[in-house]
Amino acid sequence: MTTKQAPSTLQKMGLDSPMALALHLPSRYEDETELLTIEEAIHQGRFNSAQTQGVVIRNQVLFRPRRQMIVTIEDETETLNLRFLNFYPSQQKQMAVGVNIRVRGEVREGFQGPEMVHPTVRAVAPDAPLPASLTPVYPASVGVSQTIIRKAVTQALRDSSLQDSLAEFLPKKLMAELLPSNDWPSLQAAITYLHQPPADANTQALLERTHPAWRRVQFEELLAQQISLKRAHAIRQERHAPSFAKNKEERKDKRGQQSFEEGLLKVLPFKLTNAQDRVWSEISNDLSKSFPMNRLLQGDVGSGKTVVAALAAARVMDHGYQAAIMAPTEILAEQHYLKMKEWFEPLGVKIAWLSGSLRAKEKRLAQEMIENGQAQLIIGTHALIQENVSFARLGLAVIDEQHRFGVRQRLEIQQRVGSELFYCHQLMMSATPIPRTLAMTYYADLDVSVIDELPPGRKTIATKVVKASRRDEVIGGLQSWVSKGLQAYWVCPLIEESEVLQLQTAVESFEQLTLALPDFKVGLVHGRLKAEEKAAVMAAFKANEIDLLVATTVIEVGVDVPNAALMVIEHAERFGYAQIHQLRGRVGRGSADSVCILMYAEPLSMAAKERLQTLRETSDGFVIAERDLSLRGPGELLGAKQSGDAMLRFVDLQRDAWLIELAQQAAERLLAEHADLVERHLERWLGSRAEFLKA
Repeated sequence: MTTKQAPSTLQKMGLDSPMALALHLPSRYEDETELLTIEEAIHQGRFNSAQTQGVVIRNQVLFRPRRQMIVTIEDETETLNLRFLNFYPSQQKQMAVGVNIRVRGEVREGFQGPEMVHPTVRAVAPDAPLPASLTPVYPASVGVSQTIIRKAVTQALRDSSLQDSLAEFLPKKLMAELLPSNDWPSLQAAITYLHQPPADANTQALLERTHPAWRRVQFEELLAQQISLKRAHAIRQERHAPSFAKNKEERKDKRGQQSFEEGLLKVLPFKLTNAQDRVWSEISNDLSKSFPMNRLLQGDVGSGKTVVAALAAARVMDHGYQAAIMAPTEILAEQHYLKMKEWFEPLGVKIAWLSGSLRAKEKRLAQEMIENGQAQLIIGTHALIQENVSFARLGLAVIDEQHRFGVRQRLEIQQRVGSELFYCHQLMMSATPIPRTLAMTYYADLDVSVIDELPPGRKTIATKVVKASRRDEVIGGLQSWVSKGLQAYWVCPLIEESEVLQLQTAVESFEQLTLALPDFKVGLVHGRLKAEEKAAVMAAFKANEIDLLVATTVIEVGVDVPNAALMVIEHAERFGYAQIHQLRGRVGRGSADSVCILMYAEPLSMAAKERLQTLRETSDGFVIAERDLSLRGPGELLGAKQSGDAMLRFVDLQRDAWLIELAQQAAERLLAEHADLVERHLERWLGSRAEFLKA
């Protein structure tokens, strides 16, 4: 009987093949090609890493002020102390008196003279040769040493199967036309160079990933991504979807009444803005086609995306199909539900509500209505993509705040509604604008519409940045604010006290503000309240029965209270760009001048200071999104981190933006002229990850 061998530490890191090891590229390098005398190292190694060697003349363990090991080495020029605050018995043995060791680290002045703290150490013969190339330092998991990774990579680079995996098959003519001044090496040469750069390599270009070897790798990775997206786009156009054209002869339903679309336009208490009209025209055109729409609707907070989604739902229902709206939080989903009820119930539309917090009987009833087609419009959270939900005739799926759903979840709703006969149309909505570079790389399969105009009467929001030490002053201003009959939000980052982050909590703030404002009604809402309690508080706030609502970020999206014109965000330094931008969008919805106060605790990091300054100076969602991208990277903005797969490993979307257009052109040419090479290239770079690029 054979036992199954446990995966090695390298396999757990995904380094399970020569190709995987070859693409596990260094994060930085150490220069071990130069050896200084101890005297030279003392003078040259201050604030810089230096390498020297000598014989151990003393090794002692001291216990004052704490347990530490002090090793002293010497050569013919000088002596040097090595200090280790954490060490193992094996290290004491490695650095026994009389052993010749080679050390690398930064030299500083210690209590007993020049010293290195925790240098890298190797026992070597006095005449041991120096390496010919820079020493790579790899990303590693806990318990995996650099030595293990370096040996495995070196072995992989010699593997004969790798030569085939890294073979040049991009047509030279194509590369020459796209890159006339291209001095990039072949892919194999680039990979080898990045693992073993010579001693005279441009280390700055290597670290900044602008070296020609890096450029070759980045181009190939982007090319694979662009091919995958363009193929997904082509595949979508081959799929069959129901066509929902606006046919003038079909404007009335079986009862001779007006269509839902016309009825909705009449019931709305406002006229569509020019931007909403333009965007609705684009979506209407998509819905009339016989392949599935895959459109991203962008619009700043309060720009009126929900109305456009409602029109799309009305068009689909007019043709006898169902429409579904999915939102990431129960509060946002419930806001959509209440709004749709207000607009559609007078028109006779049957609406189903589905969320995880429903009682079993209510959930079962909703699922039955969805399955037998009785429910024409379905609204809910990710409960809509659970296994026991089956649609009768789903023609449109609207996914709000789409970046808040993981890539797998977006695929899941796509797979659920798709069948061998037809796929439904998809409309993604986001109040977080997608930066251009992000749209070019991750959303190339999406058609994008932008509502770039706020409804008339929407006020600009004045943003003020205030120190937490002025808290009493802020509360005083809050009192005069609610005295005018206006309502306000007070947002906190945590629900309960945390020992790690001693922040003002929602519960504590609620108690303090209730005492400070005895003549006014203060409410509290947070994520741990039961759904019905949360709904009751929100309904009371909307009905102006609560003057001040203390809340966590559950009110980040979807809350629409026109009389609320002041927002205080406590510990604003703890929130990201997008969160504050979303929260700020909860005010400024009525006729009153609106203010958002960002209250911060000192000391502020440079990043937090820059973030608050940007938010004070601009309310432009695109500017904020670009800053957010540079700060967090694409993974979080896309929801890609929730998929567990890094989407681009070697490309920085801002630094390498110029490469994206080259990769797009090359992808078009390869698909048109060299279809036989496409599969080889995708397999090399993406393997099983290609599915995520179709989300």
